[in-house]
Amino acid sequence: MIQIVVCLKGRDFMSQNKMVGRRSILFAKPPVVIGAGSVAGEKEGNGAFGKYFDMIETDPLFGAETWEEAESKMQQLATQVALRKAGLEPKEVRYLVAGDLLGQLIATSFGIMNFNIPMFGVYGACSTMGESLAIGSILVDGGYADYVVALTSSHFASAEKQFRYPLAYGSQRPYSATWTVTGSGAVVLASSEARWRRKETGYVEVAGITTGIITDYGIKDSMNMGACMAPAAADVILHNFKDLGVGPGYYDRIITGDLGTVGQRILVDMMQGYGYDIEPQHFDCGTEIYYNKEQDTNAGGSGCGCSAITLCGYILEKMRKNEWQRVLFVPTGALLSTVSFNEGNSIPGIAHGVVLEAVSGKEMEVK
Repeated sequence: MIQIVVCLKGRDFMSQNKMVGRRSILFAKPPVVIGAGSVAGEKEGNGAFGKYFDMIETDPLFGAETWEEAESKMQQLATQVALRKAGLEPKEVRYLVAGDLLGQLIATSFGIMNFNIPMFGVYGACSTMGESLAIGSILVDGGYADYVVALTSSHFASAEKQFRYPLAYGSQRPYSATWTVTGSGAVVLASSEARWRRKETGYVEVAGITTGIITDYGIKDSMNMGACMAPAAADVILHNFKDLGVGPGYYDRIITGDLGTVGQRILVDMMQGYGYDIEPQHFDCGTEIYYNKEQDTNAGGSGCGCSAITLCGYILEKMRKNEWQRVLFVPTGALLSTVSFNEGNSIPGIAHGVVLEAVSGKEMEVK
């Protein structure tokens, strides 16, 4: 068997003590991204990252009869693209970790059913891509799987239908509101041994994770999700810094999921209060995915698909080209429930940190 030892900037990946600090893990055998698929709607295709997406569909129904079925179709397409890029058949994948915003994860269950892959359904609201990647990476690093698919999606119409108002109602949107991204992103994670049987050179690996806690600052405005999620993002970034003993400069980019323009400002201010200036490194998928003024998206993009297609289309491409060497990817989620919201409860937030590192073939020692 070929044993791969990867040496990155003095860190020993063969260490058996994977737990770091209170809430972080550094993987002994970092899982490798060997395929990614991004499927987007027309509005997203016309946005800032349109040229990076694998598929752009002008039909918002994706050939289906309902919005929910359309979202399931996106998940199916994104998974197919990711598996094709990885050179895998569904039967070779050990586990699929996936979720969405809809009740009982129906976009996921109907979307991936025919792949017949053992599945863990997860819900982290719009942080689901981070949660899926984290759990999938633990499975791979622990030796429980050679290949895992991490997947999520959102659809503007299905999300509005479930969480706010039917589209035909024509409700007014305040400037703090974000636009739910229509898109699905899928990532194929592989063990280092399985990856190197494919004999490719440059790649991106999941070096570690920092798991978030639920935060609640009492926000009750369902049209201001950025304010709900910013404290959760700040908490994860802060604990990542403390656990790893690093600062903002350790990363080329610190990328949050969908805070939008309102939440982004809150996050930067909160981190400054903790003694860290992350503004030079910070990038928010929701703020950047659309041309907000021209596309009338107010505070920006949101939804599980926002961080997912930005990761699968744009971020990984930048890292494969070695434009970014190390990224802290922090998808953010507002745990909005129509039941608790209508009962007068506030909207908690959650975020999960995933440390991504680009590695070139020259940095590897093959034994």
